[in-house]
Amino acid sequence: MRKNARKAGETYEVSPVGYVRREDGRAVLEILPAYVRALEELEHFSHVQILWWFSACGDRESRATIQFDEMPFDAPPLGVFACRAPKRPNPIGLTTARMTAVDAEAGRVEVADIDAFDGTPILDLKGYLPHCDRVKTPDVPEWASHWPEWLPEEGLGLPD
Repeated sequence: MRKNARKAGETYEVSPVGYVRREDGRAVLEILPAYVRALEELEHFSHVQILWWFSACGDRESRATIQFDEMPFDAPPLGVFACRAPKRPNPIGLTTARMTAVDAEAGRVEVADIDAFDGTPILDLKGYLPHCDRVKTPDVPEWASHWPEWLPEEGLGLPD
């Protein structure tokens, strides 16, 4: 075993830094007071990456899911690492969103939209850096090749 190799079943502690709030048709990231200072300089970015916890899928059965035989779109059976489904060993979501307002003092970041429900725990925020976060010529599987090339400016929202 390598010196830094981890053992199966090892656990890590993760705590929310805030919560998604849906207010009057707006999506707001409400940051807990202990982390408000972590927002310093975030307003200089146009977009933010949001790591969040699929809190509705934290049960043992959902976390045991490793493959989907049927998807809500035309695709072959997919392993959870090949899709963005909420049921997975560690139910972590990732959304890149356009920020429409940042109030660092109040601990509030308004985003164009996010594909997470009201009350969803936020694990981390990262300013979007194109030189780190995008790929010039990515390959995608055939079943996803007709999807949009770019993130819609209005963001990724919840399905109707």
